[in-house]
Amino acid sequence: MASTYLTRTPSSASNRKIFTMSAWLKLSNIGSARKFLYVNNSSTDRSFFGFESTDTFKIQNKISNSVTCHVETNRLFRDVSAWYHLVIAVDTTQATDSNRVKLYVNGVQETSLSTATYPSQNEDWQVNNTVSHGIGRRIDSSQDYFDGLMSHFHFIDGTAYDASAFGETDTTTGEWKAKTSPSVTYGTNGFLILKDGNTITDQSSNSNNFTLGGGTLTDLKDNPDNTFATLNPLDNYWQGSTFSNGNNTIVTGSNSTTFNTSTLLMTSGKYYVEVKPTVGSATLNIGVTGEQAVNASQTLASRGTGYAYLSSSGVFNNGSSVGGTFNSYTNNDIIGIAINLDDEQDGLNKLYFSKNGVWQNGADPSTPSSVTGVVGITKPSNLIGESKMGAYAFAMNETWNDNTRTVQWNFGNGYFGTTAVSSAGTNASDNGIFEYDVPTGYTALSTKGLNL
Repeated sequence: MASTYLTRTPSSASNRKIFTMSAWLKLSNIGSARKFLYVNNSSTDRSFFGFESTDTFKIQNKISNSVTCHVETNRLFRDVSAWYHLVIAVDTTQATDSNRVKLYVNGVQETSLSTATYPSQNEDWQVNNTVSHGIGRRIDSSQDYFDGLMSHFHFIDGTAYDASAFGETDTTTGEWKAKTSPSVTYGTNGFLILKDGNTITDQSSNSNNFTLGGGTLTDLKDNPDNTFATLNPLDNYWQGSTFSNGNNTIVTGSNSTTFNTSTLLMTSGKYYVEVKPTVGSATLNIGVTGEQAVNASQTLASRGTGYAYLSSSGVFNNGSSVGGTFNSYTNNDIIGIAINLDDEQDGLNKLYFSKNGVWQNGADPSTPSSVTGVVGITKPSNLIGESKMGAYAFAMNETWNDNTRTVQWNFGNGYFGTTAVSSAGTNASDNGIFEYDVPTGYTALSTKGLNL
C-alpha cells in the first residue's frame, strides 16, 4: 500500500563504511519522490537511497548538514510492468573514489550518472548506526512513500558484493533472475526479509526483524519470477484516475471520462481476470481493447476493437450491441472476463463474461468448440492502424461522471484491494488465485501465463 513502511533500529552500531543492499522492486507510482531506504540521525546527518520526482535513482550521504555523497543516475525508472533488481554496494575504504559507491540495475553496473560526487575515503554513513532505519518512506516525516512492491530484500553488514551475488542470467531466456539462496555473509546487522511472501521477520540467522507501520502487507502472487498484469498508469486517458494496491485498484476521477488498460498484452492464449466495481450514475464499461487509451476519445463500447460489458446491461462493440442476455451489475458484483485467442470461429476469436461466477448469455468458455453465447472478436493480427496495439489488453472505461468510483481488479494476485478473496476457486494451471473457478485451459495474465 502507499502508506506502508518498515522500521528497525539496530541495538548496536556495526560497519558504517562497508555494506550492500539488494532488492527486487516493482514500481506502482512514478513522477514523485519515493524512498527505498532512509536512515536519519538528525536533519543534518542522514543517508538515503531512493527515486526522485524526475524518476532517477539517487544515493546521498549527509554529514553536519553537508552533502558528502551524491550519486544519481541518468537512467529513468518508469517501467511499471516489470521488476527491477537493484544492488547498492558501499565501501568507503576503497582508494579509488568511484569504487566507494556502486549501483547495479538488473545485473549491470550503472555508469551513466548525472551526478557523481563520491564520499571521502573511510567516511562513515548513518547506515548501521543505532538510529531508526526506514524502508519505504522517509523516517523523519510521513512522506516519500515507495508505493510499490518489494521482494528478496537483502542487507549485508561489512561486505560490498556485486550483483552476481544475488542474481544470475537464465541460460534459456537470457533474462536476469534472482538467486533464491545466495551465498553471502550477512554480518551483525544484516537481514533478509520479503523472500517468501510478505514476511518481515528476518529470514537470515540474525533475527533482525522489522516493525510494520502505516498499513498492511499483502502476500501477492506477483513476484520477480512471475510478473502479473496490472492496470497501466501510463495509459490513463485524461489522467483522471488514481492507482493503488500495486496498480490493481483504480479510483476514477470526478467530472471526467476515464479509459484504462492492462500492462501486459495478449496475442494468443486463454486468459481470465476478475473485476469488482462500485457502480455510480454513469455507465461503467469493462472488457478488452486492441487500442491504447492515450489520445483517444472513444469509449470502450464505441471502438472497433473494444468489447465492453456495460453496468447497465449488455455487451457492445463499435457502438452496437452484440445481442444476447447480459445482466446488469452493481456495487461489489464480481465480473469475470475470459478471452480465448487460440480457437477461432469464422475467423474470430472468443470472449466471455460472467457475473458472480455465472457465465452470461449461456456461454461456456471451458468448451472451446461451442459457439453458444460467445462474443466473437477480431483476431489480433487484424488490429492495424493508428493507435492499434496488434494485441488485446483488458480495459475499463466510464463516461463523464460527477462522482468518483472504485474498481478493484484481480489479475490473479488473490486480492480485491487489500482484502483476500473469500473462497478461492479452482485454477486449471495453478497460476493465480481467483474468487471463482477459472475455466478449464485458462490462466492468469502473467509472464508465466503467457508462456504456458
